[in-house]
Amino acid sequence: MAEREEIAAGVAAGHPGRRIARALDRAPSTVSRELAHWHTDHPGRPYRAVAAQRAAEARGARPKPRKMEHEPLREVVQAGLRRKWSPSMIAVELVREFPDDPLMQASPETIYRSLFIQGRGQLRRELAACLRTGRAQRRPRKRVDGRCDPDRRIPDKLMISERPAEAADRAIPGHWEGDLIMGKANQSSIGTLIERSTRFCMLLKLPTGAVNPTALQQQIVATIGALPAALRRSLTWDQGLEMRRHAAITIAADLPIYFCDPHSPWQRASNENLNGLLRQYFPKGTNLAGYDQTYLDAVALEINDGA
Repeated sequence: MAEREEIAAGVAAGHPGRRIARALDRAPSTVSRELAHWHTDHPGRPYRAVAAQRAAEARGARPKPRKMEHEPLREVVQAGLRRKWSPSMIAVELVREFPDDPLMQASPETIYRSLFIQGRGQLRRELAACLRTGRAQRRPRKRVDGRCDPDRRIPDKLMISERPAEAADRAIPGHWEGDLIMGKANQSSIGTLIERSTRFCMLLKLPTGAVNPTALQQQIVATIGALPAALRRSLTWDQGLEMRRHAAITIAADLPIYFCDPHSPWQRASNENLNGLLRQYFPKGTNLAGYDQTYLDAVALEINDGA
């Protein structure tokens, strides 16, 4: 309370925030934050120590009311979710529509937590189905059993930092990028390959069911292995387990394979763009098992003709 009285006296005297902070032996940001709180709660009113103290005590009170207990905010957020908006889009829209009303604003994290951690005054749980992931609970980024460590799952891999420099500038053909697109419930898949220089793409028919590394190996060897040696200089892949047999592919097709850094899709930008384009032919949630190699070749031809 004594410090807030000093702030009030300094503000009344017209002193800048830094001078007030020096007198209190506080960081300037502390005084700035205190005054910002005041002006948010009491716009247009001069700073008052007693009222500021009461407001600070109220802010520090526990438990705090949940954001989504404010019914008007909850209704607006639920309406946005029903329109298939992401929490990030909703948060931006709230600031745009209610710029001066903190009670009608919520961060994306607040919206996610309200969906996934149910409690009084929270969003309806069935609205989680409106999220783009469709998940009703969060998926942990890492596993505690260590199986998330790609070095344990894909031994002896060469990282993209070891790839020849000529692959980076796309001047010489023969350097490929690859990945999979997955079908409904991850029980069907298509292999996708694109040459970095020419953007020429090829699609691989894979067996139905969970991805089989041996089947993928055979398809890559049969497809790229049939090309002239000058056109199979390297293949860049992400750290998916489907490439566990990379060493066998390298030996059979004389094709060095390099792995991207974790969570770095931009290191295979051409392939990421191709996969996005392919979703026009194979929408997410589609059973990819129904497409034969003849159809995949026709899709690849259409894409290559438009490249």
